[in-house]
Amino acid sequence: MNPVLKRVLTGLTIGAAVICTVLFAPMSVIAPLVAVLALLAIVEFALLLKMKCPRPTGWTGLGFLFGAALIGGGLFVLPMIARLYGDAPCGGLRLGNVMLLYVLAVIKFSDVGGFAFGLTSAKLMKGGNHKMCPTISPNKSWEGMFGSVLFSSIVALAFTGVTHFAWWQSLVCGFAGAVVGTAGDLVESKFKRWVGVKDSSTMKITNGMGGFLDMFDSLLFAPAVLMVLFELFK
Repeated sequence: MNPVLKRVLTGLTIGAAVICTVLFAPMSVIAPLVAVLALLAIVEFALLLKMKCPRPTGWTGLGFLFGAALIGGGLFVLPMIARLYGDAPCGGLRLGNVMLLYVLAVIKFSDVGGFAFGLTSAKLMKGGNHKMCPTISPNKSWEGMFGSVLFSSIVALAFTGVTHFAWWQSLVCGFAGAVVGTAGDLVESKFKRWVGVKDSSTMKITNGMGGFLDMFDSLLFAPAVLMVLFELFK
């Protein structure tokens, strides 16, 4: 199967499962689920770190603690957002669940937009597209960044009936989700370049989506930034 098609189909399947889980999971279940995901991501981070530094030292120990805190802290903002809005009704669902889906959709559709625009522009533009930081992430381009912001902004505007944000506030959330999500992606890409791997495939559990840690890099910082914006826009 074509690698791009495989990645798209895998992403759609995982996305459908995530949407169902996020929308209907009880509040008491969300935090344990996130804890399991965070633990798996931290284990993969540790395995990659061991590949680079087979013999543990004090510095690698500190590096592990820093990385684990970054991953765990980033992901644990998600149940905090769900609890922030709680069990208030929202079209037959709980508002906390819907707002959690909003955050994930804004961030992950940034990935979709970046991938789509980056891939298309690389093929259509003479000489290829304009690389953002080729030494860290060779496939990241400014055209892809535009696609990320566009898709995130569209999603943010689509949720205005739930968030009750003004149009410009929704655009701010979309822009922030895309830019900060990309920053998280670049941080993980820098780590992978240092380790010397293309993807975090030591614990690959998805088909065509790289490694497990690759699925969560855009969630390192963006959920916290969005939660701060939610508080400012109340």
